[in-house]
Amino acid sequence: MNYILIADDNSDITDILANYVVKEGYEPIIAADGEAALVKFEEFEPVCVLLDVMMPKVDGYEVCRKIREKSEVPVILITARGEEFERVMGLDIGADDYIVKPFSPSEVMARVRAVLRRMSQSEKNESDTAQKISVGSLTVNMNEFSVYISGKPVTLTKKEVETMWIFASNPNKVFSRDNLLDSLWGYDYFGGSRTVDSHIKRLRAKLDETEHGDWDIKTVWGAGYKFEVTSV
Repeated sequence: MNYILIADDNSDITDILANYVVKEGYEPIIAADGEAALVKFEEFEPVCVLLDVMMPKVDGYEVCRKIREKSEVPVILITARGEEFERVMGLDIGADDYIVKPFSPSEVMARVRAVLRRMSQSEKNESDTAQKISVGSLTVNMNEFSVYISGKPVTLTKKEVETMWIFASNPNKVFSRDNLLDSLWGYDYFGGSRTVDSHIKRLRAKLDETEHGDWDIKTVWGAGYKFEVTSV
């Protein structure tokens, strides 16, 4: 049985979402707080998690962080707080999508279908291609979801590792914001290009903690970004 974990302290919301999950052919698992969500995640190993941000005991951001320490299962955050910095923070800690209340249950399930399609395609691509690439001092290993600069590990989120894989696989190629938005979140993602700018800003800050003079992520004004390699 494929389970979808629904974590929210509002029983009206979990009841509605559970009915839609059943219609999609999945088995809903309900958690009313963050601690219960983590316990049930371990017990049932769901294929997707619908996660409210403002929950008792442990909030949704922390639940998402703990899930990401051990799993790449799709996580969709659901919250009443829709400020952009909060959406970006959710994506940066490893969430795959972000929905603001009030929402349409059918929209939520459309997002679920979208992230599961992307996950399925990503797994297919990983099985079809080499999963380690080195460009100068940079090494990206998708089997381990790890990035190294001159042999030193750099702690990045899943999306940040995926970004470095895209860049390292295409040195000196210019990617528009829409290119990156599609590659990383898919056309089904309802965010905008500013999400990409915030994502790249945080990624650069982490990379710049380790010296790397032979490559850099450059802004190409009016066009987007490129992984500029000065020597290999």
